[in-house]
Formats: sequence, structure tokens, C-alpha cells
Amino acid sequence: MAVGLPVALAFVKLSMNFIVGTVVVIACTMGGYILQGGHMEVLVRAAPLEIVIMGGTVAGGFIIANPKVVLGRTLRGLKMLLQKPRYNKASYIELLSMMYQVFKLAKTKGMLSLESHIENPHESSIFNAFPGFLKQHHAVEFFCDYVRLITLGSDKPYELEALMEEEIEVHHTEDNSIVSAVQNVADGLPAIGIVAAVLGVIHTMGSITEPPEVLGRLIGGALVGTFMGVWIAYGFVGPMGNSLRQTLEAEAKYFQCLKIGLLAHLQGFAPSISIEYARKTLLTDVRPSFIEVEEATQSLAAPS
Repeated sequence: MAVGLPVALAFVKLSMNFIVGTVVVIACTMGGYILQGGHMEVLVRAAPLEIVIMGGTVAGGFIIANPKVVLGRTLRGLKMLLQKPRYNKASYIELLSMMYQVFKLAKTKGMLSLESHIENPHESSIFNAFPGFLKQHHAVEFFCDYVRLITLGSDKPYELEALMEEEIEVHHTEDNSIVSAVQNVADGLPAIGIVAAVLGVIHTMGSITEPPEVLGRLIGGALVGTFMGVWIAYGFVGPMGNSLRQTLEAEAKYFQCLKIGLLAHLQGFAPSISIEYARKTLLTDVRPSFIEVEEATQSLAAPS
């Protein structure tokens, strides 16, 4: 019990939006149905079989429609709905501070002084001072790859910018495949609900000789399929897809921030100006102020 309570509280903290939204949808829908005199036993009796029909159809269609790599990404992506945003203001202060240290070392000792750091980032004294950034495998790889290109002599900003945009577009395409997969489920659920309802009607027609009260329950159960298809699509899956899209778009700013900082440095700006260019690309809800970044960079030890 002592262990379970903190875990439960942490879960609620991480997924508050998801939980609140789900509770509101269920409470308002079912509460309204009950208040108007609806019979819950019809829903309760029919729902399990409708879920089997619809769930199986959705799962099978989802597997048919998406390659294995998209299936894996989608399952991992859906976990993001139950987690707090990966990047916040503190994350971006750390990111800007990291770039400041790298650019400062490059300005004082030359780009070749960065070789040992970019070849073994997990052993680098600079990167280890910023553990949050070091945990972002793709971001570390992205940053180190382009610093490496600069040290090798690729000093044309417009060429590197085009290459960075192409790589970021690759990430965007992969993220968009996740959102599209979820949205396709939302788009198909109402029609799948109709399929479940038609099956219920077929079952009802096979029992046409039964008394009216029995036929009423069968027809009501058949309509549960249509209700569930539309309700789940527009009350849950569609909003989940939209939430996922916004989350992934916000996270793409992390790479944009790295890109702008690197390009500013390549054009010869001072480290403080380079990271200011990068700071300006961030969304306002996570963008640190100029003073916050300045205070963070001034408190850093000299890079080596």
C-alpha cells in the first residue's frame, strides 16, 4: 500500500489531461443517458460482444494497414499520452547552456578541440554536465553529426541548413505516420460500429418470432455498435491522435533549436548570440527568458 500510493499519485500527475478528459467524456455521456431514463443493462449486456467485434476488426485492419515499424512506433507513441511533456523550460535552458559551452570551446580553442567530445559524447566532460540532453539519443546524434561535419570542413551554412531540414523532415515523416495510423482508426470506427450494428440486426431478424420485449432488447443491443463506434472515435481515438500530433510537433522544436544554434555559430556569431537565435525559435510556453539563459550560462565553468 505504501508503495502503491506514490505510484498511483505519480501516474495521475503524469497523465492528468488524459484522465480528466476521459472522465468528462464518460461521465457526461453515461450521466446524460441515465438521467433521461436510459437502461444501462442494455448497454452492459451488449457492450462486451460489440467490443470483441469492433476491437478485433480495428486490430486486424490496423495490422494490415501499417508496416511493422509503424506498429512499433505507434505503440511507443501512445505512451506519450500518459506522460508529461519531455521538454519543458528547464530542458531548453539546459540545451542552450550545452550549446553555449560547445560554441565557447570552439571559439577559444578551435573546432578541432571538439573532436574528442563528439566522438565519445557519453565520456565527454561537456555533455556529461548536461545529463538531460545526453539522454536524448537522437538529439545527441543529430548535434554531434553536424559538429563533426563542420570540423571536417563543411562550412557553408546554406548547404548544412538544407541537409538539416531534410533530416528533420525524415523525423517529421516518421512522426506523421504514427498520427496518421491513429487518425485512420478514428475515421474507420464509425463504419465498423455500423458493421457491428448490422450483425445485431441480422441476429434480431433471426428472432423475429420472439415477443416485443425481447425484440426491443435485441434491437437496442444492435444499436450499441453504432453508438460505440461513433462515441469511441470522436470521444477518445480522434482526440488522442490530435494530442499526439501536437506533442510530436512540440518535440520537433528541440531539433529546430539545435539547428538554428549550429547555423548561427557557423556564421561566426558569438556563443551568446548563437544561443539567442536558437532561443527565439522555441514555443512561448517553454521558452526561457533572455535573463534566465544568461544567468544559466554565466554560472557555467569554463569548458575544456
